[in-house]
This record gives sequence, C-alpha cells and structure tokens, in this order.
Amino acid sequence: MNRRIKNALQHRLNPLHLYCRLCEFGLPTALARSISAGYERALYRPLAGHGASA
Repeated sequence: MNRRIKNALQHRLNPLHLYCRLCEFGLPTALARSISAGYERALYRPLAGHGASA
C-alpha cells in the first residue's frame, strides 16, 4: 500500500481522531470517550495488530 495512503488511513482511523470528531458533532465528552474507547478495543487494536493488552 502506498505510504501516503497508509498514513492517512492510520490518522483517520485513530481512536483519538474519532473522539475529536464525535466531540465536534456535539456528543458529550464522556459519551465520545466511551465510544472511542470501545472502538479502540473492539476494532482498532485487533486490526492494527496491537493485540488485546490494556
């Protein structure tokens, strides 16, 4: 995969990026944090190869 595309995907799929976008859309910070944390555990870590460590 092209390095530029890979970097862009890593940025867009990053849980912190998701959290910031959810806050921009007007979600309360606690809810945005909860959603992004769940996303990180369920999808981001396994797909990024980071395992299930907490």
